[in-house]
Amino acid sequence: MPDIKLTPLGAGQDVGRSCLLLSMGGKNIMLDCGMHMGFNDERRFPDFSYIVPEGPITSHIDCVIISHFHLEHCGALPYMSEVIGFNGPIYMTRPTKALVPILYEELRKLNLQNKGNTNYCSTQAVKNCIKKITAVDLHQSIMVDNELEIKAYYAGHVLGAAMFWIKVGSQSVVYTGDFNMNPDRHLGAAWIDKCQPDVLITESHYATTNPTKKRCSDEDFLKYVHDCLSRGGKVLIPIFILGRAQELCLILDQYWQKMNLTYPIYFATESLTERTNSYYKMFISWTNQQMHKSNPEGEAFEFKHIKSFHRSYTDDPEPMVVLATNGMLQAGLSMQIFKEWAHDEKNLLILPDICEKGTLGHKIMSGAREIQFRNNEIIKVLLQVEQMDFDAVADLNGLIQLIEQCAPKNVVLVHGHHEHRQLLLSKTNKEIRFECEILSTGETCVFESFVRMPTEHELHLFTNEHKRICRARGPPPTPIKRTNVFTVHVAEEKRIVMLNMNVVEGCKGNFNIEQTLNFRAKYNLDDPTTPSSSSEPKLKTLDKLFILFREKLKDWKVKLDEDNSKVIVESVELDVVVPDEKVPSRTNLTISWKNRDDDIARYIMEVLSNLS
Repeated sequence: MPDIKLTPLGAGQDVGRSCLLLSMGGKNIMLDCGMHMGFNDERRFPDFSYIVPEGPITSHIDCVIISHFHLEHCGALPYMSEVIGFNGPIYMTRPTKALVPILYEELRKLNLQNKGNTNYCSTQAVKNCIKKITAVDLHQSIMVDNELEIKAYYAGHVLGAAMFWIKVGSQSVVYTGDFNMNPDRHLGAAWIDKCQPDVLITESHYATTNPTKKRCSDEDFLKYVHDCLSRGGKVLIPIFILGRAQELCLILDQYWQKMNLTYPIYFATESLTERTNSYYKMFISWTNQQMHKSNPEGEAFEFKHIKSFHRSYTDDPEPMVVLATNGMLQAGLSMQIFKEWAHDEKNLLILPDICEKGTLGHKIMSGAREIQFRNNEIIKVLLQVEQMDFDAVADLNGLIQLIEQCAPKNVVLVHGHHEHRQLLLSKTNKEIRFECEILSTGETCVFESFVRMPTEHELHLFTNEHKRICRARGPPPTPIKRTNVFTVHVAEEKRIVMLNMNVVEGCKGNFNIEQTLNFRAKYNLDDPTTPSSSSEPKLKTLDKLFILFREKLKDWKVKLDEDNSKVIVESVELDVVVPDEKVPSRTNLTISWKNRDDDIARYIMEVLSNLS
């Protein structure tokens, strides 16, 4: 099986224009196709010349996968599809397919205002691009061709965002884009199977960020807003038309209702408010359980205190809150309103956490107090500026949680900076073993891949071999001298079978391929002191077992899991399931382990047998 190759065409060790070329099993897959909002020339697009120097790329790319609708992840898609030339399949979730045309329309208007190139995002170009998109549902297995399979998993972050599992033959990769492991007011937490991919490619922009309570962030945000309005000021919040905008509207609308406030809140998106909110109602099933249950028809997105904005309101002397596009102040109403309000120190500008380099938002975040525009217009920044984290992206703990959840063999960090790798590795506990890489744009990383093939064998052959090796050494097992079971697998009638080692002589030194087998056994244990009701029996029996095996296995690290529900020794997990109602004194146990720790598991079962 060929190795897995990964090359960032953009957003390797920076933020913006996310695009990666994944090569595996003879297939080439493009992961995201974003743009950089800080440039108006070719630097805003990924480097497609890496695929082919010039001309269409259809024959070189098997499919394109888009993780979510943010422009830094999908903004260059019409350019790649209609200008460079790509007629192959493009995959994204149903909400993303419904929402990207709105973002592309906003992009076209921004380019017109900045006198940039609009050919690649013209109305017709976008229509042609959208026709090539195939919408996918969560957990739906899609066969791109006879060998290439993809599946989408819920990513949180924004409506429709997905993580994708990609499989060719026995090789597999998981790509996340942006994701969020914590639920917010309208979206749930990201989740994925323990699919054990060869490579996990994940967002890392917030890898250096430690978690903070979201509730406190909401309170700080509302306090800044309310204080500004109370002193007669105006609040400008630059936002993108989709994503965090809806979250902020929910926060403000609920606070206004609770506090019975009358200050006007405006959503300045040039008449697109109703259209965007209608999609949030349509895809209410993508929101978190509480939102879906309490608002089955999407009533929460019918904001009672938020109205459409008119440009004439800019000069209104009364306090107000305005949420206006563009989120980085590059163009649009947000930039025009900023010019009008920047001179008044009573006013407040609240900026999102991510503003790409080269944008007006980034300059202000960096401390600029005087801004010169293209027409030589100079604006002094006297208003209060606050930088707040509105982005629902996983922090350091979220990255570690994702790694634990899907159990990859290798990890690649993209859309972030080099120092994130060292911090992530230093914070990762010893139980998570993985190779972590961080790539620059244009740099290729190669991952060695092994063929996985299911095997058939009789359990007694494995057991007999284990007993033969362990016979000379009495229990208990020790970490110094582990049991390594050697077997021989051979092809027989289109299947793989395991032979008895007594039949094959001299093979131990010639075969060195590690096999991983998972075992599970159920066990009944009599515990006369345990009552048959309440949750106490489980705890009492578990505590007794923990003390027992900590004494018996002194050379090993015997511990309880975080929930105090299992005794753990290496890969061996001993779980007290439930008391047996028919026999009050009998407790049901489940023991699971990997073959590398078979000696420990068998010793534990032998001790349990003696107890019974």
